[in-house]
Amino acid sequence: MSDYTTEQIETIRAVVDRVSSYQDGATEGTVESELREGFDEAGVDVSERHVEALVNQINEDADDVSLEDLLSA
Repeated sequence: MSDYTTEQIETIRAVVDRVSSYQDGATEGTVESELREGFDEAGVDVSERHVEALVNQINEDADDVSLEDLLSA
């Protein structure tokens, strides 16, 4: 079960999609910074462990981020 509401998940998805498409090949630090900035701008509080998991997944395969699996872990 996710710690986030449906609206929050949709917002997180939008941020992840934006960062994934624009930061392809970027350093881990850049991806993390862009995610945090996007979440802050959207007003969504994403846990540290989920941000780290998202950064790792984006760096491994930006085209195949399994958001629902990552956020429910």
